[in-house]
Amino acid sequence: MAVCGLQVLLFLAGAAKRSYAAIALPVGLMVGVVSVLGFWVGWTLVAMEDDLSGLEYEAEPLTAE
Repeated sequence: MAVCGLQVLLFLAGAAKRSYAAIALPVGLMVGVVSVLGFWVGWTLVAMEDDLSGLEYEAEPLTAE
């Protein structure tokens, strides 16, 4: 999540130095989309609760019949 935030900040700082709006706007949109998706996946992984209680059973062996 931190990398996604840093990526957006670095892109905005680089885009602010020059006037390349025709290139920076579409690329900025894609950087923003990738960053939001990366942040969303990171947030989901951090906020996900481990519910492994259903996995505490003895599995039946597979039999070839």
